[in-house]
Amino acid sequence: MQQSMDLLVSASNLPLSVIIIGVGDSDFSKMEILDGDSGIVDSRGTKASRDICQFVPFNRYKGDPTQLAEKVLSELPGQVVKYKALMGHPPRPPMKFDMNSSVLNFA
Repeated sequence: MQQSMDLLVSASNLPLSVIIIGVGDSDFSKMEILDGDSGIVDSRGTKASRDICQFVPFNRYKGDPTQLAEKVLSELPGQVVKYKALMGHPPRPPMKFDMNSSVLNFA
């Protein structure tokens, strides 16, 4: 478990997202820790620079594939934005689109 946490902390500076889907009725409490929503710290005390891991228990959503997909992918956009900001490339302002024109105007 600690080795996994160490690897996730090291990888938190990379353009990487990890998605774990727990299948079955096992105890997935350790996977919830890896999920990192409250932060992950490695064995040297270094905190992950961003959350890169999403854990979803399959059985909770197995009857609803749309909700399963939504839950699995829910953190991915934020992970991409945080990585780009970490690299000095924050998101651009929203674009305005005039339906009568084929030209995009940046706000």
